Amino acid sequence: MLRRLLPKKTDFFDFFDRHIELTIEGCKELLELAESGNDIDQRATRIKELEHATDRITHECIEALHETFITPIERGDIHRLMKRMDDIIDAVDSAVMRLRLYEIHELREEMRLAADLLVKSTTEISKALKLMRSPDNLEAIKTCCVNIYGFENEADTVLRRALARLFNEEPNPIAVIKWKEIFEILELASDRCEDVANIIQGITIEAS
Repeated sequence: MLRRLLPKKTDFFDFFDRHIELTIEGCKELLELAESGNDIDQRATRIKELEHATDRITHECIEALHETFITPIERGDIHRLMKRMDDIIDAVDSAVMRLRLYEIHELREEMRLAADLLVKSTTEISKALKLMRSPDNLEAIKTCCVNIYGFENEADTVLRRALARLFNEEPNPIAVIKWKEIFEILELASDRCEDVANIIQGITIEAS
């Protein structure tokens, strides 16, 4: 009885770690698909499974927020961080679903470059989230965030060039429409990585 009356503590960093590891796996699946061009259906199915798994972690985290008296960081920050991380894997899933839907089998080089940058960005997010467990890691967290910003800038350049080459070289207007949508979704995934870095930096600034 006494235990039920005591303030409940939840390790929200565990939610973050579990979520981002699955997101990294999803980005790696995207990269392997972009490199090989094979097994689109199989990889799309696996990414969908990962997306569902991250959704479950997000729901668990939000439920825990309602039940937890003491949180390591502000409740609003936890909620925003989880939702923005969820947006990354959602965008990856959306891009691959369109490859499958549009029956695209010849993949473009810019997709591989964008996927590689997503793997790098999500890996830096994972590092930053682990570092957030200690207030002594502020400079290391800042370095991770700066790296993420750099990868997002690279992704912007890649995707701008991808669209330029698409419009200049692709004779099929339907193919242009399909690839433009896919590239814009990949850009959204990169933007969401930057959003996560912004939230992490905001949290660390408030804590310093």
